Amino acid sequence: MSTCISAVQHLRKLRGGAQSHLIRASDGASYVTKFQNNPQHVRVLANEMLATRLGLALGLPMPRVAVIDVGEWLIAHSPDLRIQLGGTEIPCQSGLQLGSLYVGQELSSLTFDYLPRELFAGVHNVGDFARVLVLDKWTCNSDGRQAIFYRKTPRSRSYTATFIDQGYCFNAGEWTFPGSPLRGVYANNCVYEGVTGWQAFEPALSRAEEMDAGAIWRCAADIPEEWYESDHCGLHRLVEDLYIRRGMIRGLISAFRTSNRNPFPNWRQTELEARSASCAL
Repeated sequence: MSTCISAVQHLRKLRGGAQSHLIRASDGASYVTKFQNNPQHVRVLANEMLATRLGLALGLPMPRVAVIDVGEWLIAHSPDLRIQLGGTEIPCQSGLQLGSLYVGQELSSLTFDYLPRELFAGVHNVGDFARVLVLDKWTCNSDGRQAIFYRKTPRSRSYTATFIDQGYCFNAGEWTFPGSPLRGVYANNCVYEGVTGWQAFEPALSRAEEMDAGAIWRCAADIPEEWYESDHCGLHRLVEDLYIRRGMIRGLISAFRTSNRNPFPNWRQTELEARSASCAL
């Protein structure tokens, strides 16, 4: 399913806990590259690939992922291809790493990882923040939802949101699913103001609920085994858990909905929901 490409040039270090690097590859594109010896966990590479593929299958705007082979020569001749671990600087590991296509590579000055509240009115796909919640609850993203925003020209007032950094799905290196209503949600509530009911999560919600085990396995089948420490039984359990959790997504979203954060202030309660709430009293 994935095509292995080769790293040809180190461009620069990037911010973030995984200490990723921007690397140009043999296909001419640039990739945000996470290394196996990153400070978080080797499994964040497997998580990134699996969760991103699931997200793309749900129709979510996410950069494609690839296996990128970083050779020893490039590391030896790129002084900045280093990672800080425990106060010590060590070389990035050679071999197969995780590459996520760099969004806005031709327009880096027009790409932002933060927008003030007043500019969200210009995000034309702000509705996708509700739809990505389907993925984050399904996969138990234990980090806050990360997104970047880009515009086509300096004069454009329209932004497009793209969802990045799925490394902490499946609870990072633990591959467990602890419950918490506020896991995997975006920091600014304004992105959820357009949610008035379950239709706001479609078609991602129905696609997740209807995904069969074979489709989930196809997203996981060719992940390099060194990215999950050759724990084949663990990968099998993870896919089985994902298959079972399809039926839990609505309940997980509902728990977020009824949390003290009140993320969906414009939700219109249906007659059936009102009757169910009344019976629960």
